[in-house]
Amino acid sequence: MKLLKFLTIFFFLFNFSFLNAQSENESNKITKNLRCLICQGQSIYDSDSEFANSLKILVKEKLEEGLNEKQIYDFLKDKYGEWILYDPEFNKNTYFLWLLPIFIFLLGGAIIFKLFIFRKK
Repeated sequence: MKLLKFLTIFFFLFNFSFLNAQSENESNKITKNLRCLICQGQSIYDSDSEFANSLKILVKEKLEEGLNEKQIYDFLKDKYGEWILYDPEFNKNTYFLWLLPIFIFLLGGAIIFKLFIFRKK
């Protein structure tokens, strides 16, 4: 009987620690994609400002409530704006942000191609 109690307690401790580690990994993933509004060059994960620490706690609370990653991002976007995300969604407000690197790459390739063609002649 004692062995059964011990195994039951051991099972629950092991099972909950696994859930805590999974929640911690999810929390780290989310906070690495959030921009600190105070530090502006760091993610929430890297920052030690009061704002960053409060958002880390908020993310953990939202995960414990059962919200998923997208729901937490939506909550924070509604509260702080889309600028808080390092990886913003592709929408009408971010066309320029997503398409500018492609345009610069194509323009640079066209310039290099043109220089090589005129150099050969």
